[in-house]
Amino acid sequence: MVMTRTTPSTDEILQIEPAWKDEVHPDWIDVNGHMNIRHYVDLGGHSTDQVCRATGIDDDYRAERRMGVFTAEQHLTYLQEMQLGTPITVHVRTLERSAKVGHMVALIMDRRKDRLACIFETVLVHVNMDTRRGVEFPEDVAAAYDRLVEQDLALDWPAPTCGILGPRAR
Repeated sequence: MVMTRTTPSTDEILQIEPAWKDEVHPDWIDVNGHMNIRHYVDLGGHSTDQVCRATGIDDDYRAERRMGVFTAEQHLTYLQEMQLGTPITVHVRTLERSAKVGHMVALIMDRRKDRLACIFETVLVHVNMDTRRGVEFPEDVAAAYDRLVEQDLALDWPAPTCGILGPRAR
């Protein structure tokens, strides 16, 4: 099967408030002179974690309610390299959820060139921290997540996904 994807424009991406801001640090540069792959994963992970915190899944939630999220799958698409000092913003779309699974995509922007550098797509499973098994989102967290999905649905451009990840795949 051949998948086609439309890459969103800078103006479209900037409709979403950044979940993370940073710049490429010297220790992020690899032997090829650009930002190493692991830092794209870190940026995607940090930014989607910020969105999870907005739904109530934070340190207190994990400690008191003994639940959290685990990453089940990720898909990264690199569109351009980033080099030392490049300013970065990461914009997250909250796409969908099932009773136990959430689906997000983080759009990592090179703000020096105002271009999309990387698409970080992730599937998160809500878990009981004691049993380490998937459990349903509690009503309050599910409602907060659903509000983010509703905000995302208001955008008039398709999220750039790989087409195979999401709650239905889990």
